[in-house]
Amino acid sequence: MRSLRAEDPDALGGHRLLARLGAGGMGVVYLARTEAGALVALKMIRAEHAADPSFRARFRREVRLATGLTGRWVVPVTAADAEAREPWLASTFVPGPSLAEAVDGHGPLPTHTVITLGRLLARALAEVHAAGLVHRDVKPGNVLLALDGPRLIDFGIAQDGGATALTAPDAVIGTPGYLSPEQTRTGGGDVGPASDVFSLGCVLAYAATGRRPFGTGDPAAVLYRTVHEEPDLGGLDRLLPPPVRAAVTDCLAKDPGHRPTAAGLHQRLEAAADAPAAPTGRGDWLTPGVLRLVAEGSARALDPPPRLAASTPPERSGTDTAHPPSRRRLLTVVGSAAAVLAASGTGAAVLLTREDSTAGGTPRTLPTHTIGLQLDLTGPQKTLGTTQERGARLAVTVHNTRADARFKLALKTFDYRGETARAQETARRLTADPAVLAVIGPTTAAAVRAAAPLYTDASMPLVLVSLAPETVGLPDPDLSTVCSITASEMSRRMPALDYLTRVRPTRRTAVIEDRAAGETSWDIAGELRESPPDEGTATVHSVAANENDFRPAVDTALAARAQAVVYTGTSPIRAALCARALAAVGFVGPRMGFEPVMRPAFLKEAGEAAEGWLFEAPYTDPAATGTKASKAFTAAYRERYGEPPGRWAAEAYDAVGLLAGTLDSLGTGTGIEPGEVAERLFRTTHDGVAKRIRFLQGTHFLELVNMNFLYQVTDGAFRFLGRHDLVRGRKG
Repeated sequence: MRSLRAEDPDALGGHRLLARLGAGGMGVVYLARTEAGALVALKMIRAEHAADPSFRARFRREVRLATGLTGRWVVPVTAADAEAREPWLASTFVPGPSLAEAVDGHGPLPTHTVITLGRLLARALAEVHAAGLVHRDVKPGNVLLALDGPRLIDFGIAQDGGATALTAPDAVIGTPGYLSPEQTRTGGGDVGPASDVFSLGCVLAYAATGRRPFGTGDPAAVLYRTVHEEPDLGGLDRLLPPPVRAAVTDCLAKDPGHRPTAAGLHQRLEAAADAPAAPTGRGDWLTPGVLRLVAEGSARALDPPPRLAASTPPERSGTDTAHPPSRRRLLTVVGSAAAVLAASGTGAAVLLTREDSTAGGTPRTLPTHTIGLQLDLTGPQKTLGTTQERGARLAVTVHNTRADARFKLALKTFDYRGETARAQETARRLTADPAVLAVIGPTTAAAVRAAAPLYTDASMPLVLVSLAPETVGLPDPDLSTVCSITASEMSRRMPALDYLTRVRPTRRTAVIEDRAAGETSWDIAGELRESPPDEGTATVHSVAANENDFRPAVDTALAARAQAVVYTGTSPIRAALCARALAAVGFVGPRMGFEPVMRPAFLKEAGEAAEGWLFEAPYTDPAATGTKASKAFTAAYRERYGEPPGRWAAEAYDAVGLLAGTLDSLGTGTGIEPGEVAERLFRTTHDGVAKRIRFLQGTHFLELVNMNFLYQVTDGAFRFLGRHDLVRGRKG
């Protein structure tokens, strides 16, 4: 929720505008109040889109269809003006988060919540279908979670049964991953109510497992799997009772005729529910984490931020806790957010011993707790593995020299050489060692996928330092002792949004989508287009995977009067091509990319064109941070290893600190088991050198706020600017 700007109207159609809920290329969504005092979400479309006759016809249809829906679990349209120069519509304001925000930020929903969600959404769809309508875009982002139950929103692409779609003949309407097979084949044209039931089945599977049943990746690949492959419902048999699991599975039948109707699905889920009555309105159907999101949304709605004066820049404080970002932008920050269950391991290399003295001066030997390191020290990731080992060793040394330490730490280090088979063998050795209580590593995603099940089977916590949760399939109920302490990939878009909103306000952003990066590039481009920096507009300009000439994309971007450019690819070489193309036309506005590009190859290939580029990264540079803790760490690291800390060294140091704090909370005894460490780990907070590590209360999910950093190319090197929300001034 953000302040109204000077150019925003005071009122619209008898509604007093209170704040901005969000904005994008299509228009602005306001929080508004009716003359009777009711809160509404008012969507106003930009005039340039309304000037398109086909768009206005589609908007009229949206208003007509949505106004006719009156079911309790469908958000009603309360007023609209489809003929205004900037057409608008108002609907009841729901302060709760979307299902996507809830699952990405707090993990899969418990069984009773999934059942309640399913039966009430099925009831909503039954009423929609009884009215002769098809929603056609049932997805987690179009489901809001309120205290008294879910709400189905956004009928912008719904249409009368038999109506002609107001889109290009081959356009796919809807969201890949939630589209039905028939919707995929026809481009969204000739589909019926059964298509919505299929989409609801995908939504319920996602709510229960945290995973899309047809996976992620390139949209075309997702659509292919939807049509030709069976859904991935792994773990669903353990999470839902048989009648509910069967109902969800039936929804995902390829043949529309084999799916239940929405009304039939509602009846089946009602019969399976222990208490099929509607929620009480007290939020008893929601988890504590989601309840907090509802409370925060309600509080912000009751105390909206004041309107900005004409000379006041739009909300520039990155640490404003009274009025945090809008719900969609918070999803980008936290989105996901979906980082993790904890883990354990073993190690064998460094054993530092020390004797302590009792009050009477009699020496006593402190108990020793062993942490394992499973790292690639001689293979393709040896530089990363060595840096992490050094950070962990230094943490052990510091702990063991503390006067108040109640136990000693030991490390057992195993080099899996970057080989998957060896990673499994190493995990077997670590889990078989009775001295090992937890493990840090591995350093490659393939090794984690191979070894993690062994750690979970042994109830051992496995802490991942440098791998984002999504890269190893987290969250996963089958890997209940595995956690990542780094930022999720979704949150890595936030620095670009923050910088181009707060530090260098940018109303027109060009996104260079490098299709060689596949899903990663496509996802980032979509997020920026939907939620542009500074609530302006973002245009996306694609470069084919087999194309090395970035000049056409750059030319079209600048023709759209771009003030900033964001490159969404992952290749340092291709990023350099983009940088050189921008330099060739003299573009000097902000140019931004993401951590995978931060390699020497980018600096070498781009040359002078690299100067000024900004990059997000999920790790800090303690030598440049300037805090007391980082200065002490850097000095100790330099003294021991003769050079400044490398990438992820501070994060590995903090991983040991997190485990030491967990062990300390379990007492000084020698009978601690790995399972106890795994359970206590998620209730431990550690203020580290790189960041604060804290799991959301009552969950296995890491609190991912402010865990991203900004770097800038200066004099041919990547220079650390700081935590993204603390960066100030004009930086290039």
